[in-house]
Amino acid sequence: MKAEPADQIRLLDVQGLDVRLQQLAHRRRSLPEHAEIESLTKDHTQLRDLLVAAQTEESDCAREQTKAEQDVDQVRQRAGRDQQRLDSGAVTSPKDLENLQREISSLAKRQGDLEDVVLEVMERRESAQERVAELTERVGAVQGKVDDATARRDAAVEELDGEAASVTKEREVVAGSVPDDLLKLYDKLRQQQGGVGAAKLYQRSCQGCRQELAITELSEIRSAAPDTVVRCENCRRILVRTADSGL
Repeated sequence: MKAEPADQIRLLDVQGLDVRLQQLAHRRRSLPEHAEIESLTKDHTQLRDLLVAAQTEESDCAREQTKAEQDVDQVRQRAGRDQQRLDSGAVTSPKDLENLQREISSLAKRQGDLEDVVLEVMERRESAQERVAELTERVGAVQGKVDDATARRDAAVEELDGEAASVTKEREVVAGSVPDDLLKLYDKLRQQQGGVGAAKLYQRSCQGCRQELAITELSEIRSAAPDTVVRCENCRRILVRTADSGL
């Protein structure tokens, strides 16, 4: 392939811009905020799960407390009716009177047991409410950190994307001045060789693979016409000759 030396030099400019774009893309992917957000989001999810569990426990306790209080009220009402019968003197039979007194005593014990249940449920509910309040605060705090990290990430991404857009436009201008066939070969090699399709020949070494060229290869390159597009025998990248190539 033939290409003017100036076009080959411009190919190095294209390569430099492509490397810059790769670096920007790498920086975008490697922003510390990505890992920070991922970690915070994981913490937030775990806390949300704990909060939901605590809210469920508090709700269950509320229903249990309502049921227990209703049981106490029913026993209290029944005991009240029995006490009214006793106080009214309507029960005159000694046996019925004894049974009524025994039932009132039994209801009093039952009421005491149920009131103990209510107190125990209330304590559990209060503990669950405190847990809900604590977790709600922690979820909010972590969410605030997520929002802050997200804002910092978005700002950094916007800056990098802006710089990448500027470099891309510059790349379009420079690449537009390179012959199509040379640019096509370069792009093909760049995809095959990890993003580097053209390299400078510097002090007898290929700057693409960092290998010093053999004497015979150097001799062939030295004798090649200036407009001949030469390739590195080691990595097959386009080698661009300059004044400091050591030829």
